[in-house]
Parts: sequence; C-alpha cells; structure tokens
Amino acid sequence: MYRKAAVTTISNGSYLQGQANGRLPSMDSEQPAQEGRVVLKKKVTLLRGISIIIGTIIGAGIFISPKGILKNTGSVGMSLTVWTVCGILSLFGALCYAELGTCIKKSGGHYTYILEAFGPLPAFVRVWVELLIIRPAATAVISLAFGRYILEPFFMQCEIPELAIKLITAVGITLVMVLNSTSVSWSARIQIFLTFCKLVAILIIIVPGVIQLIKGETQHFKNAFAGNDASVMGLPLAFYSGMYAYSGWFYLNFVTEEVENPEKNIPLAICISMIIVTVGYVLTNVAYFTTISAGELLLSKAVAVTFAERLMGNFSLAVPVFVALSCFGSMNGGIFAVSRMFFVASREGHLPEILSMIHVRKHTPLPAVIVLHPLTMIMLFTGDLYSLLNFLSFARWLFIGLVVAGLIYLRYKRPDMPRPFKVPLFIPALFSFTCLFMVALSLYSDPVNTGIGFAITLTGVPAYYLFIVWDKKPKWFRNLLGK
Repeated sequence: MYRKAAVTTISNGSYLQGQANGRLPSMDSEQPAQEGRVVLKKKVTLLRGISIIIGTIIGAGIFISPKGILKNTGSVGMSLTVWTVCGILSLFGALCYAELGTCIKKSGGHYTYILEAFGPLPAFVRVWVELLIIRPAATAVISLAFGRYILEPFFMQCEIPELAIKLITAVGITLVMVLNSTSVSWSARIQIFLTFCKLVAILIIIVPGVIQLIKGETQHFKNAFAGNDASVMGLPLAFYSGMYAYSGWFYLNFVTEEVENPEKNIPLAICISMIIVTVGYVLTNVAYFTTISAGELLLSKAVAVTFAERLMGNFSLAVPVFVALSCFGSMNGGIFAVSRMFFVASREGHLPEILSMIHVRKHTPLPAVIVLHPLTMIMLFTGDLYSLLNFLSFARWLFIGLVVAGLIYLRYKRPDMPRPFKVPLFIPALFSFTCLFMVALSLYSDPVNTGIGFAITLTGVPAYYLFIVWDKKPKWFRNLLGK
C-alpha cells in the first residue's frame, strides 16, 4: 500500500502541514497527478452513478419503513402522504447536493462540504459521529433486514431465531467488506446487477398491486384518513422512517473524484434516480394496501413476504430472495461511498494516517473499508433494528441540514465560485429548515435514543482538541495515531 500525499490546507494565508486546522484549497483547480502516484481512478460512469444511488436507496427501507410510518401516522392516507412528502423533500436535498457536487469537486460528501463552509471543527465532529454511530448503525439496520429476508424461505412456518439472523448478517457484512477491498470495478458491476434485482423486486410488488386495483380491491383505502390521529410525538419519527427509506441520494457525492464528467453526470444521476425511486416507493405502498389492511401490516415482520404469500402462492418464495439481494446492494453501495469519506478525512489529517492509504495494485482504499467491520459488528450484536434507526437518524439529519445550510452560506461567502448546476434558493432553505426542525422535534418525541445520539455527537468536540489541536502529544500517542 502507498501513502497518498496529504492535501495541504490554508488558514489565513498560513501554510499548515500535517494538520487540518484550515480550509480546503480552491475547488476550482485540479492538481496534476504525480508520476507513479497511486490514486483512486475515475471509474464511475453515469450508469454506475445511477446504480450507486438507486442501489443504495432501495434496500431495507421500503420493506421495513412501511410499518414504522404507519405506526407513527395512524392511518393509511396519512402514511401515503408522508411517503410522498418524504420523496419530494429527498428530491430537494438531492438537488442541493447536485449543486455542491458540481462546484466542490472533491470526494467526501458531507465532510468535505462542512469543511469548506464551516471549517475543521464541525467537519471533524461530522466524520467522528459517522465513524462511531451513523455508518455502523446504518449498515447494521440494512444488514439485519438482509439476514431476516434471506432466511425467510427456510422458516416459513415458524419464527426465525434472532441468533441465526445475526450470524448470517455477520457473514453478509464480511462479504461486502471483502468485495469493496478487492476491486472498485467489481463493486460497481455487482452494484449494477443488484440494482436490477431491486427494481425487479419492486415490480414484483407493484404489478400485482395494480391488478388488484383494477379488480376493485380498494376496501383498505376507504376512509383512508380514519384511525388514530397523527401526534406531535409520532410525526417526526414517521418522517425519520420515510427519510431513512429514501436516504442514499447523497452517496454519489462521496466519490466525486471517481466520477467521469461530474458536472454533467452527478446532476443527471441524482435526478433520474430520485424520480424512479419516488414513483416506485409510492406505488409499492399503494400495492401493499390493496391486499394487507393497516392492522395486518403492523403485525407483519416482513411486509413484502406477507404481501407475496397472499397473491403469488409458491412464487412468493422468490420475493425474500430478491429483497435480500436488494439489502445486500444497499450495504455494498453504502460501504463503497462512506469509505471515501474516511479516506478524505485521513488525507486532511482528521483521522489516522493509515486510512488514507490505497492498495498499490487493487487501487482500493483498503484500510478505510475494513475499519468499519468491528464497529458494525458491535452495533449488530448490541442493538435492535428500530432503536438503531432512531439512534442514527438524529446525527445524520442534523449534519445533512447543516450541509444544505452551508450551501446557502457559500452563496454569500463565495459568490464567484463556478456553479455549473444551481438550484433556486428556496429549495435549500426549505430542506435545511425541515431537517433541523425534525431534529429538534425528535429530542422531544424520542428523548432517549436522540439524547444518546446528541451526547455522542458532542464527544467530537473534546476529541477534536485532543487528537487534532493538541500538538504536544507524547511520542507513543503520536505513533498510535500514525503521525
């Protein structure tokens, strides 16, 4: 493996080496590659970009979140409304990230944009909480769904043992880590195949649902808004479930440096993907309610499987297989993208030096991939699925709201920055306000899980001064950090 040269940072005109106490250099210029230098190559085409976004979004969410949304909204009509609104909000957020990705042409996603807009402290806190909470918890949530669905055909008549789910899940996580450590090209090719499987799984649900509607099976839509009234306590959790199901539209921005023609391909990939996913999600939920009542959906542990059993007979055994492949693709896309955030943060001096190393032959950020394995395993064997979802949502949406607010700030701070793609100002304003409002309301709705997320987020502040600012560290401590 080869250590990449650190990107220099500039603060108030002073040159800083080995620390990230300043801003990123100008995004407008590109540094020429040094001869013999090992770099991440531009292998992400438009099709691969679409497969990364769709393949990461469509995972566990559409097969898990219907239950969480219905539980917190109280009615079929309100749950479909939340699905639609979450799709529109996600499109707004995706358009904001499309602008950021075309004017700041560096990988790293959230981390890079916060560093550029607000400086090193909030950027470090962002990557700190991503490493400790968000990515391990998100991978655990998706992989638990993978484990449940892949075992479903073998336990049709009885309850699946929780230990069996977690063991097969651990195998799946390990396979994803090995794949992303071995080859960028193969990760991308498999992602395209798995994206196709996801769309097939969605169509397997939508087409019978449309047939049911044609037959007049609309009894579950009568008095669609009747039922338990949505409460202030439940709505933010319903939106968290919905936004979680749509989350993944930002992952292409994590690999900007590997995208061919990013000015064109990033906005195109994001817009095409979000239209496909939003239409697919709403139609999938409509299909569910043509066959399953609200009460039955809440009692089901595998909504897609319950739906298939009602309508497809023996063919229903294929549905959990497709869903498991869908979840595996979401795991693969997430690891592929977020490992680049750790790679960039290490390159900026915010994480141990080893995480910015690239395998000399495979051209993969090997250490940045495998660092997630032990943390994800801890999450997998210590938390349950829905508490993990609420646990990670607070930190994730807090920083996404901050990133989009940073877009507005950069409009005024750097008005001359080239912006090949530009969104109307009301879109980032509405999206950032919605994210921060949901975060504030969740502290009231679910104080335990969000409080834990908030407390762990705050630990990033002393960690920043201990690991980054303090320059009189003992030698053994510096060696431990790879300095």
